[in-house]
Amino acid sequence: MELLSRVHAHNLVAWAKDKPQVVVLSADLTGSTEIDLFRDAYPERFFSLGMAEQNMLSLAGGLAREGFFPFVHTFAVFLYRRALDQLAMSIAYPNLPVRLFGFLPGITTPGGATHQAIDDVAVLRALPNLTILETGDATEVETVLDVAQAVNGPVYVRMLRGEIPRLFDRASPLRLGQARRLSAGSDITLFSSGICTEEAMRATRALRERGVAVEHMHISTLKPFDDPAVLAAAARPRYGVITMENHTTIGGLGTAVAGVMAEAGLGQKLVRLGLRDTFAHGASRPYLMREYGLDALALVQAVERLLGVSLGIGEEDLAAIRLETAHSEAKAEAL
Repeated sequence: MELLSRVHAHNLVAWAKDKPQVVVLSADLTGSTEIDLFRDAYPERFFSLGMAEQNMLSLAGGLAREGFFPFVHTFAVFLYRRALDQLAMSIAYPNLPVRLFGFLPGITTPGGATHQAIDDVAVLRALPNLTILETGDATEVETVLDVAQAVNGPVYVRMLRGEIPRLFDRASPLRLGQARRLSAGSDITLFSSGICTEEAMRATRALRERGVAVEHMHISTLKPFDDPAVLAAAARPRYGVITMENHTTIGGLGTAVAGVMAEAGLGQKLVRLGLRDTFAHGASRPYLMREYGLDALALVQAVERLLGVSLGIGEEDLAAIRLETAHSEAKAEAL
């Protein structure tokens, strides 16, 4: 599996070269949100607002009214907790084309409860006019800019930074409202998002080797949530549906899937993996994913509970699996 470094930093500079109306806003986290290269390349289009997120979002709304496309960058937790009123009234209510990039979503940071955006999707799904995206790998980080820019209104992106794996082929960009079908199977349907997809791919391969067929769908559009492929996949499995997200189980991907299933009258069992009504604490990402049941082993155990059997898959089995880039459903061996 290929690992890439500072993907957004380099991609944004190249992408914005011929887009003079794109301006970038920072809240004193320029290096931490990988916009230092943009600042150096286009200083006249870069604005550092300091630790003043409420002011930054109000300014973004004003810039959008004047014909600019503000790309706001800060940690996810500061976008929606500190500046929710400004986000709602200055950006979402007037339906302005502001692109909000929230870094360190969920437990991707060891910063503890003050820095972990574990309920951002739940809060922001309730805001009218707001589109919500989540990147899961380097390919999606590279292609999310085009998707966000094509939306006629505000967009919130759960963004990845630093070293990022390439899970999906370069020729398979992120598409608004379309889930990625990573594997086919009739036993379990799995919906995963963000950093959980890499863990899910590792688990589904181990499960396949034990004879368990999993239909795995990667979700990158969390609002709107109306992809017909989601409902179709949820209706197919023999044993049930599992959701897996870097977020609380309340109000995020699991809730969205539950709503779709309930409205359609599906009688499937649903298991939601995520933070279970708790704040997380400060620790490494692998430790937190294990502690809060967001890793490959937690998924295997959830499948075992649905099937009512022990599959004999341990941590050493999962650690030994080497992931390759997923090209398409037709190349399941690349999972």
